[in-house]
Amino acid sequence: MDGEPGTPGPGTRTGVQIAPVVLKTLVTVVVGTVAYIVTNLIDQSQDELWKLAMSIVIGGSALIVQYMVDFEKRLGAVEAGQRTQTRELHDHYTRLSDAAGLLQELDEVGMSTDDVKRLVKGATQVGLHGTDLVKDFARAEIKSLASVVTDLTGRTAHWQRDNNEWLIGLTKIARHTIDATSSSVDRPFWDTDPAGPYLDAQIEAMRRRQVTIRRLFMIRASEERDEQFMERFRDLCQEQRDLDINVRFMVLPEQRRRTGPATRDVVIFDHALCLEYTTDNQGGNVRTRLDAITDSVGDEVSRFDTLWAAAREPSPSPAPPAPRPH
Repeated sequence: MDGEPGTPGPGTRTGVQIAPVVLKTLVTVVVGTVAYIVTNLIDQSQDELWKLAMSIVIGGSALIVQYMVDFEKRLGAVEAGQRTQTRELHDHYTRLSDAAGLLQELDEVGMSTDDVKRLVKGATQVGLHGTDLVKDFARAEIKSLASVVTDLTGRTAHWQRDNNEWLIGLTKIARHTIDATSSSVDRPFWDTDPAGPYLDAQIEAMRRRQVTIRRLFMIRASEERDEQFMERFRDLCQEQRDLDINVRFMVLPEQRRRTGPATRDVVIFDHALCLEYTTDNQGGNVRTRLDAITDSVGDEVSRFDTLWAAAREPSPSPAPPAPRPH
């Protein structure tokens, strides 16, 4: 059994190791001696010098043959190594050529190659030094990004939940206009922390790039009859107007029975791309859809303009009563 005293383990070499040069010399001596003996047996009339010369020639030939065989083996190994190296270099060159071609295509269509390089380098560093959990997270993020970009080749993309990152990101790059409908499903959004970065992005768009923003609030008839609701709503509208956002509202008729999505909010950027939020009747399960198809966006622009023309401007919030003089 392996591992017992006196028993060689797997792969263990036993016996005396002979150097290749010594082995070749021994073979040559043996061949020369045999040749000398055979020469004596074949023709005993020849002198000893001829027999010795003959044995030396045969022994030398044996030595040359050994070196030729060894040389052929080495040459074959070198050729095989060169073929392997050539194949590896070809594969490596092909990969580099493909990567360079992709970067060139990105540059030709006006996309940033620096960000792509930074992504690849960052992913490589995470793969080298990150923990398994960090690697899994980075892999999931890259997969998600790749899915979104791939979907955009068809000029649409979907997200199975509310995606404020898309909303803020598109607001930061808008150049001319932002038109948005805001229904009861997202009005509570203005009282949450995520509203801060969104409003900051809108303020920056208006001040730095002179982007015009129109927001159309949708309220229900029952909400319009609620004085407390309308007081809060007027305050919200005034806050938006104080930021130089154009605000109007529409009163939606009550529906006894609803089918399909209860609400549908759309944000249109530069009349070229729209972000759509849909939700169920319970006000949950928000889904986000990005649409850049020209005909679809054109329909949304026409719909918004029609609603905006029919909407009303909110009345200003009543001023607080002046204190009575004492």
